[in-house]
Amino acid sequence: MAEPVCIPDAKVALSTASVYPESTATAFEIAARLGYDGVEVMVWTDPVSQDIEALRRLSDYHRIPILAVHAPCLLITQRVWSTDPWVKLQRARAAAEKLGASTVVVHPPFRWQRQYARDFVTGIWRMANETDVRFAVENMYPWRYRDREMLAYAPDWDVTKEDYRHFTIDLSHSATARSDALHMVDRMGDRLGHVHLADGKGSAKDEHLVPGRGSQPCAELLERLALTGFDGHVVIEVNTRRAMSGAEREADLAEALAFTRLHLASAVKVPRP
Repeated sequence: MAEPVCIPDAKVALSTASVYPESTATAFEIAARLGYDGVEVMVWTDPVSQDIEALRRLSDYHRIPILAVHAPCLLITQRVWSTDPWVKLQRARAAAEKLGASTVVVHPPFRWQRQYARDFVTGIWRMANETDVRFAVENMYPWRYRDREMLAYAPDWDVTKEDYRHFTIDLSHSATARSDALHMVDRMGDRLGHVHLADGKGSAKDEHLVPGRGSQPCAELLERLALTGFDGHVVIEVNTRRAMSGAEREADLAEALAFTRLHLASAVKVPRP
């Protein structure tokens, strides 16, 4: 007979980016139907993702909480919520506070955002001191083309080289960077506040595969989180753009959720009486 297991308290959320090119509203619907504990809202070009009241209505209607807000840091969101990156972060914090989310996910600046990059570390600390919301800075990766490598982020794509209060680990990004994800988690220590769970095979492209379909230590990380009493959220952030149907997309997201809950639970065994 298998030993019983104790399921940790870590909540598993669905990133709204995981249903692209479907809408933010679709992400809420799928997350509720599959039994996710909440959602992380990726603020991007979908107007609903930028509208706090619309997001609140979706959360209330589907009875699924918004656990995190991903600030609009992507190239395609340069004009979303202002062209000033600090205004973007202020609006992300305000959204998180109003929606009851505990975390704002933010990328390090692009290198060409020189003033923003120069002030980023101290600015993030200043903003973190003004709120209970966590600003969790996410690891990124070098950009590669054939044999060339470009360092696109500043101060660095490896966020553990700087002093931040909280970090987000993204395993698809660690795959693209060809870095050791578990060593990075060790460097983050108790400042690891948020997880983007996805897989990758080390391609120059940021793959965001369903966990278990690449080479990253997704299972090992989840088991470590369970054993160390991780108090943040685990967010499924995968790429389903190639899904041939809504059913195929949902099957991928259901598989990702099952994988995550299985490995969070399997690490914590209760001794037999």
